[in-house]
Amino acid sequence: MKANERKNIRHLTLPELDEYFLGMGEKKFRSKQVYEWLWQKHAHSFEAMTNVSKELRAKLNEAFDLPALTVNATQHSEDGTIKSRFKTFDGHFVEGVLIPTELRKTACVSSQIGCSLSCKFCATGYMERKRNLTYDEIYDQVVLLNEQSEKVHDKKLSNIVFMGMGEPLMNYHNVLKAVERITAADGLFMSPKRITVSTAGVAKQIKKLGDDKVKFKLALSLHAANDKKRNEIMPINEANNISVLVEALNYFYKQTGNEITFEYILFQNFNDSLKDAEELMKIYRQVPADLVNIIEYNPIDAFKFSKPNEDVTEKFMEFLEKNRVNARLRKSRGKDIDAACGQLANKN
Repeated sequence: MKANERKNIRHLTLPELDEYFLGMGEKKFRSKQVYEWLWQKHAHSFEAMTNVSKELRAKLNEAFDLPALTVNATQHSEDGTIKSRFKTFDGHFVEGVLIPTELRKTACVSSQIGCSLSCKFCATGYMERKRNLTYDEIYDQVVLLNEQSEKVHDKKLSNIVFMGMGEPLMNYHNVLKAVERITAADGLFMSPKRITVSTAGVAKQIKKLGDDKVKFKLALSLHAANDKKRNEIMPINEANNISVLVEALNYFYKQTGNEITFEYILFQNFNDSLKDAEELMKIYRQVPADLVNIIEYNPIDAFKFSKPNEDVTEKFMEFLEKNRVNARLRKSRGKDIDAACGQLANKN
């Protein structure tokens, strides 16, 4: 670290804060006081720490940075979905979405600024990946979306999905650290069972999740049930083909017992035939998956596919149901503000 660079205070552990305060002759309880402001009271400046003396706040301001996400813009959908564009301390933008239903208030959060995977159907995949989000930036998204939920619906968030911009498993450390802070008793204290991390399929990292005994749910963005088609729309499949992913998912389940979901977007005349449904069924039977989410395609400018008609979709679903595949047709939310699955791209 250069002499003129200050460390982000939220990147210090509680023991490191203890050491800092004791080293400057302060009482040890000061570290818990400040830590509470950082992670439970969500202070975005040292000035906000009102039970800390002005002199000590000034010293903290000299010694540390406290960068935080801010809400740059919001859009409200006709269906109640709210999309927020957040601005980072270094001038980048990233999007998050609050998806309300009667039963749930779900935050869809991002893990990267842009994405390097270039999935053809995903607007974020056409953006350059600028950098990974830090764990405190991911945490801030949840805090800000929770504040929206409380303000608009008078209810706290019930669920969090890592299905926004970026590939979570290519920002492994920060995603797991963010989940640790979100679920910690001295953080947001949310249950890990209410958190789902979605991946395009990084087999090595899926296995690592198993080794690390994570407690959250896992979703695999499958979207095609054979390698030829999946290669066409998801370049990551060339290095992480379906058989490799099936092996990784089974390893993950063996290590954790956590819920696994498949995500499958229907594209007209591409992956919506009964043969495709049969191939999907065969994959489902190879993995102890709880659910297959069948998702209607949300159009983006760069990808010229469209969603199948209702009759084709109905036959696809009927085949899965008849063959005892636990499948659910997921209706898109927030399409009118480009907030639906695959549409996040800082477009406006």
